[in-house]
Amino acid sequence: MIAALEIKTTPVLRSKLLDINLENVPFGRHFTDHMLVAEYTGGEWQSVEIKPYQSLQIDPANAALHYGQSIFEGVKAYRQQNGEVAVFRPIDNFHRFNISATRMQMPEVPEDIFMEGLRQLITLDIDWVPAQPDHALYIRPFLFASDPAIGVRASERYTFIIILSPTGPYYTAPMRIYVEEHYTRAAPGGVGFAKTAGNYAAAMFPSVKAQKAGYHQVLWTDAFEHRYVQEIGTMNVFFVSGNKVLTPSLDEGTILDGITRKSAITILQENGYEIEERAISIDELIEMYKNKQLNEVFGTGTAATISMIKELKYRDFEMHFNTGEWKVASLVLKTLNNIRYGITEDTHGWLFPV
Repeated sequence: MIAALEIKTTPVLRSKLLDINLENVPFGRHFTDHMLVAEYTGGEWQSVEIKPYQSLQIDPANAALHYGQSIFEGVKAYRQQNGEVAVFRPIDNFHRFNISATRMQMPEVPEDIFMEGLRQLITLDIDWVPAQPDHALYIRPFLFASDPAIGVRASERYTFIIILSPTGPYYTAPMRIYVEEHYTRAAPGGVGFAKTAGNYAAAMFPSVKAQKAGYHQVLWTDAFEHRYVQEIGTMNVFFVSGNKVLTPSLDEGTILDGITRKSAITILQENGYEIEERAISIDELIEMYKNKQLNEVFGTGTAATISMIKELKYRDFEMHFNTGEWKVASLVLKTLNNIRYGITEDTHGWLFPV
């Protein structure tokens, strides 16, 4: 239990006011009745409260707006087949959140505020958790600097918030991916491993450019040679060759340590697949494709879950895949869904009951 947590419920439910249909709800467009807010000032966390979802009043000199001290996480809660609700691996998100906070010179959020606050918030808005297949309650914890001062330095005040959003599938069809070799997402020594807002802002221009050319996202390559693949816009990436599954290594700190990535690796290993986490060049992938040794390519992420990729384009070379015949990505997706929705036993301790 969080000491001094204040809960203020709303007299008017947004679900009734907005007449929201939880079937086929779009991602990130509708939010639940309440939110959690905690303030960091004077070197300590205080004023922790759950209150009606509402707009924020921010000073024009807010430090986050000017200097980008802002991080976030993405978590999901699922309606089990028995009607109960469980969150998928939130403790891993909590740890990654504080890794991002440390890198961005921000205070760590205490576990009780993050985990117990998340649980109590979901409990209050539990009717918002969809029961439809492939639907979930998306959980967005975020932290930003709140000093009302312009000056290039770390803020002294911060605001931590959790909001909730019912959602359906993020990607509904296999994806076309463009291999990016001009723009750079991250470099060693940078903040590629942190889930900070600026990483996504810098990715928007090349992503939109690729979308205008008919692609869903870009597959980033390394900053020096643009030869080694890293991750896809909102996802980690996996390549299947027979009984071997390749995924880029996290060693250089340029790739997000995805929770779904971790889960996919565990599931694949338990099903007898050999996992190689290492540097993977685009030349190697093309050679594998030409030799008919590249069988599947798929992405993993909290929002995207498991997304099949039907095309990779590098320069003038196109790699096409028949996703209808895939086995590995389908196995990972089915296994994850069976655990998340309570169809099979959670033997890994991944579910956090609400």
